[in-house]
Amino acid sequence: MIDITRKPHVYREAVARGSIRLRKETIEAIRAGKVKKGDVLTVARVAAVQAVKDTPRIIPYCHPIPITAVDVSFRLEEERVWVEVTVRTTSQTGVEMEALTGASVALLTVWDMVKYLEKDESGNYPTTRIENVVVVRKLKGGEAGEKGED
Repeated sequence: MIDITRKPHVYREAVARGSIRLRKETIEAIRAGKVKKGDVLTVARVAAVQAVKDTPRIIPYCHPIPITAVDVSFRLEEERVWVEVTVRTTSQTGVEMEALTGASVALLTVWDMVKYLEKDESGNYPTTRIENVVVVRKLKGGEAGEKGED
């Protein structure tokens, strides 16, 4: 691991976003709450938060740091679910990996919960795709105070 011992603790924030392409019928089942495994977005939200907190266990050189906040939001389109994960800390290193991990696991959870609706007659997923997982914003330093946060 990189030695961060002498780095100061500062406010840090990262936002990651990604999407999963699904069939229209699958999106409608999510909207209507008719997925067999339960409330897809609620479960995916909890999975994202857990993944953020477990990131150092998943990514070998990622430092275990205190996570002070995680926000997860979803947007449903006609054939796509978007997730956005915001992670905050006051620490010595950034939270991009945590945000990316949270977004990725949220999308994987959506896939797991709806896979029976996405399979074709051969048991494959010809249209289901996780796409566009990126860091969309990263902040370091005084930004928290500027937003009026404690």
